[in-house]
Amino acid sequence: MIEFPRPVVRLIRTLNEAGYEAYAVGGCVRDALLGRQPNDWDLTTSALPEQIKACFANRRVIETGIKHGTVTVLDGGIPYEITTYRLDGAYSDHRRPDSVEFVSDLKEDLRRRDFTVNAMACHPETGVVDLFGGQDDLRAGVIRCVGEPEHRFTEDALRILRALRFASTYNFAIAPATGRAALKLAPTLQNVSPERIFVELKKLLCGKGARRVLAEYSDILFTIFPALAPMRGCAQNNPHHAYDVWTHTLIALENAPADPVYRLTMLFHDSGKPAAHTVGEDGYDHFKGHPAISRDIAEAALFAMKSDRATMNRVLALITEHDLRIPAEPKSVRRQMARIGSDLFEALFPVFRADLLAQNPAMIPEKLRAEEALERVFREEVARNVCVKISDLAVNGRDLMALGITGPDVGRTLKTLLDKVVSEELPNEREALLAACQTRRPDA
Repeated sequence: MIEFPRPVVRLIRTLNEAGYEAYAVGGCVRDALLGRQPNDWDLTTSALPEQIKACFANRRVIETGIKHGTVTVLDGGIPYEITTYRLDGAYSDHRRPDSVEFVSDLKEDLRRRDFTVNAMACHPETGVVDLFGGQDDLRAGVIRCVGEPEHRFTEDALRILRALRFASTYNFAIAPATGRAALKLAPTLQNVSPERIFVELKKLLCGKGARRVLAEYSDILFTIFPALAPMRGCAQNNPHHAYDVWTHTLIALENAPADPVYRLTMLFHDSGKPAAHTVGEDGYDHFKGHPAISRDIAEAALFAMKSDRATMNRVLALITEHDLRIPAEPKSVRRQMARIGSDLFEALFPVFRADLLAQNPAMIPEKLRAEEALERVFREEVARNVCVKISDLAVNGRDLMALGITGPDVGRTLKTLLDKVVSEELPNEREALLAACQTRRPDA
């Protein structure tokens, strides 16, 4: 039996006492049956919107989607959506129903929903209402459309990505007929707003089953991002790799932290390899300059998805530097800390690990040791509070101007001083830095 939060029980009882049916419905029932804590609780009822409002006249009610039968009732400051049983009209734009028809039959409301695992209702006293085999599919770990899959996806093309997202998030399989319909109707995703696609995509990428789902339904992702398609089948015939670029990408993605920034980084990090591919005199495949090409591909894709600027900037920076190779030596590490910043350098280590774990298995142990050594040196340099940026210097622009250095020469001199401190040609001590400026211009 599902354990209901007290506010949900109160809301359902209020509607019941007024003579209306009411149930928790959809994702909260699915998650509760899986033993997960639902993010929110949605209710469905036989009461019409105006009747719902009348039932909760003593509470704050927000008409969030009253045209489609939804009002939001606040209980203890927490919003709960309550929606009237309804049938959806035609979906002429493949996104939302042109109209809705309110009905009094719960079965008709559940019949319109996307997947069987989302088409269950539950009452705190009478239990689960499961008319389409949702509990069986939960136990079997299957995402299956309610009714005819092509009809469900034709109504709302975003359901195609939602099927993949649920399969990834819960590590479920997709029922064969549902999967075939998703592949067939993937082009209709062009009718869905980029913002909605991006929300689903990020959740899909961060799921436990992301690698498996993306491998099986690559064509759907390539419909959204055609520039990624050349990675499939692009061989990497060199000692460092054992897989084609697409397989490498999916393994790397699986090994990255389940965070949208890292998963997006790994999705695009080698997307420039097909364009950069050459065969050297040694007979091996080479991909010189691919990080810059990958960055451009990622930027265009994220811009099209209307990504927020913070996510885009971080992903692009990580892609640009993902192939950074330096020895695990303090001087080399400091130079890179000065060049890209300590924060970005630190953020690169999960990228390095995910990338190398998708390379030639025979070389992974040695590469892991090298990566661990590099990170160890980095941590030691951070702990020493080394000078790696101009603001860390023991002198500043005012000090230089007091010596008669003016204009653009101030910035150039500070940069030169930083370079010399990083390379240990000068100590980061005020007297030594000022003396260097007095005896010889560092930028000369």
